[in-house]
Amino acid sequence: MQELFDILREFRDSRGWRKYHTPKNLSVSISIEAAELLELFQWTTSVEDEMRVLEERGKEVEEEVADILIYTLFLCDVAGIDPLVAVKRKMEKNERKYPKDRVYEF
Repeated sequence: MQELFDILREFRDSRGWRKYHTPKNLSVSISIEAAELLELFQWTTSVEDEMRVLEERGKEVEEEVADILIYTLFLCDVAGIDPLVAVKRKMEKNERKYPKDRVYEF
């Protein structure tokens, strides 16, 4: 994880972009990139269609996922959030909310 932060910070700082990396701007960017990911699946009507998108446009899906992750990590950096700790805490909360011995239907 530290290696990723080092790569991202060097890229951002060497271009003088740190001043643009405000919590709001990064949150907006995450949302925009998530919408671009969703757009790739926009007209699918079945799981088969969705899997075809992954097969035929997998590189585009990968790039959008990477963009979302990049902006999310930048937001973590600005906000002082350790993403590993945040995920672990959220999974503990999810474990309590959705116990494994219960049957779920969606």
